[in-house]
Amino acid sequence: MSKKCHKTSIGGQALIEGLMMRGPNDAATAIRLPNGEIEVKHHEEHRLQDKYAVAKWPLIRGMVSFFESLKFGYRYLDYSAEKSMEDDGTVYEEEQSKLDRWMEEHLTEGVINALMIIAVVLGVALALVLFMWLPAFLVDMFDKYVTHDVLEARNLHPLFEGILKIIILVLYMAGVRCMNDIKRVFQYHGAEHKTIACYENGLELTVENVRAQTRFHPRCGTSFMIVMLLISILFSTILVLVFPGIGTIRWLWVLVKILIIPLIMGFGYEFIRYAGRHDNVLSRALSQPGLWMQRITTIEPEDGMIECGIAAFLAVLPEDPETAEIQ
Repeated sequence: MSKKCHKTSIGGQALIEGLMMRGPNDAATAIRLPNGEIEVKHHEEHRLQDKYAVAKWPLIRGMVSFFESLKFGYRYLDYSAEKSMEDDGTVYEEEQSKLDRWMEEHLTEGVINALMIIAVVLGVALALVLFMWLPAFLVDMFDKYVTHDVLEARNLHPLFEGILKIIILVLYMAGVRCMNDIKRVFQYHGAEHKTIACYENGLELTVENVRAQTRFHPRCGTSFMIVMLLISILFSTILVLVFPGIGTIRWLWVLVKILIIPLIMGFGYEFIRYAGRHDNVLSRALSQPGLWMQRITTIEPEDGMIECGIAAFLAVLPEDPETAEIQ
């Protein structure tokens, strides 16, 4: 049975053996427990946009949304990891690794939390090395030994660094996709997109209808990353052309790149909103790089994963669907 089509603002996140959907009022997770049941739980989110009007302003709302997504996203990942290993409060020993059992037996909760914080710090450091230091280092080496520090070549540094960042991102995502656990997360990512697409196409949310939908969606975190990289290339290239030689002062150039990150986030977010609300030649053309990247970060889901997607989506769908439309 078909319904009225709605370009909804509801979005989600793939988790460990489940997913999260965020609606206009709250968020909900649907986790597949070891006993086969789906546990749906509502999560209250205290969002800055609900407290401060300035957090809803264009460009600013992009920065706010990005940091809140990181904050809440980590919380839901941690929650899904716990629930996917539990059944009526009992941890399945055979599903635990030797390292997990050793940590539970020998380490206190405080030590485990400290180790998790260290892991997050190391993850951020790895990201900085891969996506900031390594591209700059490779371009500098190319300049030093090939172009011999010609100013005209240095003015193209942002373009070359941006291209290297995209290549590194694609290779990194393709590499982690080969891991079985990550592959299942990418399948839940596909279930999230298919569920939202089914609803936006005005179809009843059934496994059969959702399965037939595309797993690619323009309003996606993967697309947001690609859009941010492309915008950063554009902004950085313009700055170097307007202010020749700025890229030759390393500390100043690093500072400038850090300062324009919030602006890049803002523009990227506004574009993703535009792409999710419009279907025209411009939006399709600009969304295409992100959709190509989703061929790596989304995988066709199993029917059980689709059931989780439907359960989470229905949990946050308001009685009046128009209140969940993209404004």
